[in-house]
Amino acid sequence: MIRTIGVIGGGQLGRMFALDAKRMGYDVITLDPQEHSPCGQVADEQIVASYDDLAAIEDLGRRTDVVTYEFENIAIASVQHLEQKGYKVMPASDVLRVTQNRLFEKRFARECGIPTADFAEIDRVDDLARAAAEIGFPAILKTVRGGYDGKGQWRVESLEAAHAAFAQAKGAQLIWERMIPFVREVSVIATRGADDSVVTYPVAENTHESGILAMTIAPARVSEDVSTRARGMASILGRRLGIVGTYCVEFFVTADDELLMNEMAPRPHNSGHYTIDVTQCSQYEQHVRAICGLPLAQPHLFANAIMMNILGEGKGDHLGGVEQLLADPTIVLHMYGKHHAVARRKMGHFTMVVNGPIDAPAIERARAAHATLHWQ
Repeated sequence: MIRTIGVIGGGQLGRMFALDAKRMGYDVITLDPQEHSPCGQVADEQIVASYDDLAAIEDLGRRTDVVTYEFENIAIASVQHLEQKGYKVMPASDVLRVTQNRLFEKRFARECGIPTADFAEIDRVDDLARAAAEIGFPAILKTVRGGYDGKGQWRVESLEAAHAAFAQAKGAQLIWERMIPFVREVSVIATRGADDSVVTYPVAENTHESGILAMTIAPARVSEDVSTRARGMASILGRRLGIVGTYCVEFFVTADDELLMNEMAPRPHNSGHYTIDVTQCSQYEQHVRAICGLPLAQPHLFANAIMMNILGEGKGDHLGGVEQLLADPTIVLHMYGKHHAVARRKMGHFTMVVNGPIDAPAIERARAAHATLHWQ
């Protein structure tokens, strides 16, 4: 019987997961190097240690019944250590091995019959000319490991720019991806149980600014056919990879409604925050259900939603404009308990509940609400 859940990582995803786990009667212990982390503030206990501290990681495994993680850029050796010691970790290290590596991830997608942008492996400077000849410009160069929210990525439109990006990467392995002229970026939040059951949430539409998710619209403004295919592809990827838990698959949608898999995250995702406020079972509760062996819930959308991220600006740590924001009764505010609003840091989000179609006026209303917020 599972009574206590361990979480590697103390960020906002862990925080929202812990809140649902606590509501469902579980104890939560998190491990994070930062004292009083967002997850640690709401968990029963926090182990303050680095992610590669094997003694601390083993202590987490010993004191919990199942261990999960709230982001994938952790030391895979730590997860493997727990598995070798006989502790239960979900998703397993085999999932991390693929999803931590953009080359492995895209090759895996293609093995599953899921199309991706054309790509090439960049190990040496000589590989740049070959990729330029085979794939062309414009292109995106990304570090194969690590990097998120636009970090570790360079848009290149010439071989000279590619050489400059290669130098900035300082020896990191890179992937060269063809730039896709997409009309939508969408994502599918899905959860797979240990019994191979899979549930998917409505396809969400995402808008990024400077590489960071700024707004999510649910459901996405795509055809039923695109939605069905995206959810089907997400189910295939989850089953083939053997994920147990909630995960996210991001796609590009082209002008002719072709879907190209972009990235996969083996944990709850920023674009699924809306599920807390407009479904009966959030992506976080589904993750609890999956790793604890409980039945999954078929998601039901009570209303449409627009989610807006709240980022720090490096101009102060107090968020002003909240009273004006919450004068709108359709807005639900979520803050993450972070004390310093560093520029581009995710500090919170709000969900605007929309009873009706998500049209241009609704989006403008959400943007106007976001504009009332300021740091001071």
